[in-house]
Formats: sequence, structure tokens, C-alpha cells
Amino acid sequence: MEIGAFIKLHRIEQNMTQEELAKGIVSMSYLSKIENGRTEASSEVISMLCTRLGIHLDNEDEARIQEMCAKWYDLLFEVQDQAEIIRIHDEIQALIDKAHSRHWIMFQIHRIRYFLVLGEHKAALEQINKLTEIANSFNTLQQYYWYKFKGNYRSLNNEPNEALRMYKLAKGLLNQLDLTEEGVAELQYAIAVTYSKLRHTLEAIEYANKALQTFMKKYNFIRCAECHIILGISYRRIRMYQKALENYNLAKYLGDLSKNQEIIQLANHNLAYFHSVMGKNQEAVKNFIKVAEDPSINLHTRLPAITSLIKEFYEMKEYQQARKVIKQGLELLEVTKNNESYKLYYFIIYTYKYALEENEEKFLSLMKEEFIPYLIEQEDYVNLAIYHTMIANYFEERRKYKDAVYYLKQANNAYKELTNI
Repeated sequence: MEIGAFIKLHRIEQNMTQEELAKGIVSMSYLSKIENGRTEASSEVISMLCTRLGIHLDNEDEARIQEMCAKWYDLLFEVQDQAEIIRIHDEIQALIDKAHSRHWIMFQIHRIRYFLVLGEHKAALEQINKLTEIANSFNTLQQYYWYKFKGNYRSLNNEPNEALRMYKLAKGLLNQLDLTEEGVAELQYAIAVTYSKLRHTLEAIEYANKALQTFMKKYNFIRCAECHIILGISYRRIRMYQKALENYNLAKYLGDLSKNQEIIQLANHNLAYFHSVMGKNQEAVKNFIKVAEDPSINLHTRLPAITSLIKEFYEMKEYQQARKVIKQGLELLEVTKNNESYKLYYFIIYTYKYALEENEEKFLSLMKEEFIPYLIEQEDYVNLAIYHTMIANYFEERRKYKDAVYYLKQANNAYKELTNI
């Protein structure tokens, strides 16, 4: 990478101002030109700046850094052994932080993905903000991963429209790059997931099938299973129920084959939802319980099952069972405090908690002042339809028909938005 961008990011990481770095070496305006690639400084000036930052220009470990980075990048997309990912990350960082390595910027970009793998979304955002300072110096390959990982962050942060915009920017660079088939399939898979979140069903099917073809050739059973889950969701939405069921069962089979509990339970969750849609409530509950009570899987898989189970029991009027699952959900929410990506589950669990407690003040306050505005902001028309209907029923039971009619109209508007997607 350009030495100026390298100096700039190291200065930012060390919380050093331009004035502090430039003092006694160059003027602040000249340092700014160096950092932004608008001038080529002498080797003597570069050496003095790097010495002040504690950086060595001669890197004897370049070959080792290259080998370790390649291994680490692969681990970020394969079976995620977090302990190994952290260990290699720390080894690379120890080698790379004090040397001008040509792999340094790609390592920093991949740290966005690294923090997301660890579930450290705040650290991922901080890394994005830090790298924004030097993003104009990225080459095409660096830009590709920059857009892709920002898309990953936006997707996990429940911002699918912004995620799709990032993925499309990455896709636009593919014809300038020589990526592997599997590398391209990873982007196609991410786009399929995002289209699925946006309920662009036909596009989700198209990209999931493209990615699936490559993953099948490469015997990547885990990614194949994830593609089958997207296809299952998509076919269910267009009421091709037999194809949906076939894809869910294929996903579960591949999860068993790979001994991957996350995939198995993701398939179980979607099978449960499928049974719920088909009116087979007991089958739905049975599958939701499998997921909700599995402590070995991550919260992004477990919490949706818990909230779905609460809704299922509530609709079946099994209120005691619903209360038990709410308690379980509240315990898990303690682990996710201040994490925006779990906000939806917080609102759902507390909505049913207040409804079952018949705490009208808290129920209405949460729904009208926080939950519904949040869903509107997220353009989450599915849940807007569900919870506008819930609050309408709440008012109808209390013979507040004017309020009930208003929220039923809002539910209908949400359904109309869904049919337009």
C-alpha cells in the first residue's frame, strides 16, 4: 500500500495528531499531503515519521506474514474455530504492527470480518470508521473486500438495503479481479441472503442457485446447506410448499453430514416456521423447542426460535408455557445488552411479557413509542403487519373500536407493502 496511507492509519490508531507527528520533521500541511498521497516525500522524511510511530521500514517477516494472512483469511470463511482465528490474528498483528508490510491494509480490512465473526459489532464499526480515513488509497482488490465486509456489517445490523448497495459495489468490481469461483460464490450467497431479507424472492432464488452450483462442485456442504435454506424460505413465500420442504430437508441432511449443529438447528427453525404456516402448531412447537433449548448454537439462531415459540404458545392460548419461554428469553437478553442487532428480539419478548401481565400502560407505551417506530424505520413490513394486528386485537377485546380500526388499517397497509415487494 501507499506509505502515506500507512502512516496516516498508524497515526490515527495511536491517537496522535498531525501536529504531534510532524513536529520537528515537516510542516503539518506537508504531512497532510504525504498522508493523502499528494506528494512523494524523501526516504529520510519517511524514515523519521516511521521512527516516531515506532514502525520499521525493513520487514524481514514479509513471507511469513503473507503465509499467515492467507491461512487466516480462509479461516474467516470456513468452519469458525474462534480460538484459532484469535490466535493467528494476534500473531499477525504482533508481526505487522511495527513493520511496513504490503499485506497490512488487507489485514486491516479483513479485521472488519474478524470482529463480525466474534460478534463484536461495535469493534467492527470502529474499524470501518477508522479505515474510511484511507479508503481512497485502496486498490481494486482492497476496495472489493472493503465493500463486501461493510455489506456484511450492514446485513448483521439489520440494514439490508444498505448491505445490498455495498454488495452491488463489490459485484461491480468482479470483472477487474481474478477471484476464485468460490470467492465469487461467497458474494452471490451474501446477495441471496440480502434479497431474502428484503423479500425479493425471485432474485434470492437466482443468486442462491448460482452460489449453490459452485459450492456443490467444491463440496462445501455447509454453504450448500445455507443456500438450500434460502431456497426453502423463498419457495415457501411463493407457496411452492413441496420444493420448500425438499430444500429444508436437504439442508438438515447436509448439516447432519457435516456434524454442524448451527445448520441443523437453522433447518429445524425453518421447518418449524413452515409447519406453523401450514397450521401444524404442535409440529412447529416441537421444532422450535429443539432450537430454543440448544445452548451450543449462537444467539442469532437461538433468539428467533425463542420469540417464535413465544408467539406460537400465545396464539395457542398456552399462556403458562409462553411465560416460561419469556423467562428463558429474558435471561439470554442479558447477554446481548446494548447490541443493536438483537433489538428486534428485545421488543418482541417484552411485548408479550407486558401483554401476558395485562400491563396496559407498559404494553401500549412500548408498542406505540418504541417497537412500531423501530419496525417502520427498518421497513420490516412482516412484523409491522403482525404487531399492528396484535395491538388492533388488544383494543378490540377492550371494545376500543376506533383504535382497533386504526391499527387494522395500518396492518393492511403493511400487507400491501409486502405484496409490492
